[in-house]
Amino acid sequence: MTRVLVTGASGYVGGRLAPRLVEEGFTVRCLVRTPAKLDRAPWRDQVEVVRGSLEGPLDEALEGVDVAVYLVHGIGAGPDWIAKERRDAERFREAAVRAGVRRLVYLGGMGSDDGALSDHLRSRHDVGRVLADGPLDVIELRAAVIIGSGSASFEMLRYLVEVLPVMVTPKWVRTRSQPIAISDVLRYLVEAIRAPEGLSGVFDIGGPDIVSYADMMDLYAEEAGLARRRRLVVPVLTPALSSLWVGLVTPVPSTLARPLVDSLVNEVVTSDQRAIDTFGAPRTSLREAIRLALGRTHRGEIPTTFTDADLAPFRAYVTDPHWAGGTALHDVRQRQSSASPEEIFAALSSLGGDTGWYSGEWLWRIRGFADQVVGGPGLRRGRRDPYELLEGDFVDFWRVDAVSPPRTLRLVAEMRLPGEAWLEWDVSPSTRGSTITQRATFKPRGLVGRAYWYSIAPFHRFVFPGMLAGVVRDAERRSTL
Repeated sequence: MTRVLVTGASGYVGGRLAPRLVEEGFTVRCLVRTPAKLDRAPWRDQVEVVRGSLEGPLDEALEGVDVAVYLVHGIGAGPDWIAKERRDAERFREAAVRAGVRRLVYLGGMGSDDGALSDHLRSRHDVGRVLADGPLDVIELRAAVIIGSGSASFEMLRYLVEVLPVMVTPKWVRTRSQPIAISDVLRYLVEAIRAPEGLSGVFDIGGPDIVSYADMMDLYAEEAGLARRRRLVVPVLTPALSSLWVGLVTPVPSTLARPLVDSLVNEVVTSDQRAIDTFGAPRTSLREAIRLALGRTHRGEIPTTFTDADLAPFRAYVTDPHWAGGTALHDVRQRQSSASPEEIFAALSSLGGDTGWYSGEWLWRIRGFADQVVGGPGLRRGRRDPYELLEGDFVDFWRVDAVSPPRTLRLVAEMRLPGEAWLEWDVSPSTRGSTITQRATFKPRGLVGRAYWYSIAPFHRFVFPGMLAGVVRDAERRSTL
């Protein structure tokens, strides 16, 4: 039985490929940074999970593996993310050779090497060449826009069309693309894994439709039952301005949107029929892909989203200079409650999303808008589930860093900050019910970080006491039901 290693199994594509491979009868091993992020997956007990990353030792993850699927993408991971992608690919290839892996399957990005590729697409191609620069069989599947519920491309399309009845757009809306449904991407990956030995090379994979981005917007509006969107195409809207606009209107932060938008000027259409001749034709039209993605979105049946990955743009932290010290600034508050620890924790687990933060909601909205302006996720991400929190879940512009019901919940900030921030609650039983301690911690980066903390400190008295009081109030209401 073929043993397959799936890297990036907690990400958008990997989280869907792993259960598909289990269904197809493969033995599956997943390499993830945070194994707890897979705890909610219904297929978790059917795969082997290894904690690790491309930066660390890979021998354990690759031992006994026949085929390794490379789905890791370092887009936007700091100013040297392109060089880091090459280093990671080299390290992975060398480890795979040592382990005796038979084949590497890599999902890259489409685009002509003859043209002026964006940094994003050029890096995708470079990673493929690095992986292939060795003795292993390497199948590189190059895809254009992937359409599926929760994909970054689909979410950008969905929000832009639904939010804006009139759009000022750059010239790239006329660029041709060959979008592909996530179901077809998964099928091509499976076929590449089971292909006979000796097969290698680059294969462009695209759906059956070749359209412009404007066509995609019109098709989405039709399927969503919206009036036809009007567009004013202007030649002066730079990628930087476009990505900032995308960051304000959609859940995709501008720091992630920028390399994606840069790529929209490149035509991404299959250059030959090799993929169809080797693996078969795509089965899902663009209209059907949009319809399926919309249906899953409306029903709340989204198995993975692009925000599941540990996206570097949400964690663009830099270490303090040596003179800054290791200062940690705190806001600590405590309350007693007649509610049980379980009821307190249930209230904590509902924070964010539609519930909100109980106090100073207008301040939270302002902070979320400011975060989007500078490229952070803002408040648009919401929550995966309105009541349950698991390690690795996103909560507006926070991420669940640790959760241990009914005692501890810790959120780490993914908003853009001159430092690092956490919100933490400790719940303990008391003779009256429960004692809840709320702690906001900020580790400033240099003088700017300290100035930031003290400038917003006056607003803490409007936000933090009310938030804790709201949690207690909600918990005590639950105790009377």
